[in-house]
Amino acid sequence: MKLPGKHQFGDIGDKRGTIVEKGATAERMQFLKALLEHNGFEVLVAEERRKKEDDPVTYTVGVTDLIFNPTIWIYERRLKTPDGRIVTQEYWFGNTEDTKPQYWNKRFGFKE
Repeated sequence: MKLPGKHQFGDIGDKRGTIVEKGATAERMQFLKALLEHNGFEVLVAEERRKKEDDPVTYTVGVTDLIFNPTIWIYERRLKTPDGRIVTQEYWFGNTEDTKPQYWNKRFGFKE
């Protein structure tokens, strides 16, 4: 999974905002909501329409800040975890709890 480069915005519920992620599971929605609220954003959540009744429930997650772009905020190291560490791309996607931003650890397999 990769971060979207394009800034997406639209209506979420009855408010206009920046779309952070579409198709999020309930667990992912709760993670993003907690993280974004901790960073001072007003979070908007809307349940997406299902095509079939037995399809899983998914959510659109967004914020009311129209200039927020998660890609920029992550790479500018502006998002913080609840315990004050920097949010990295791997943390954002829930792949790791390690928030050291050394990209070379993953690419070349080096460990500190």
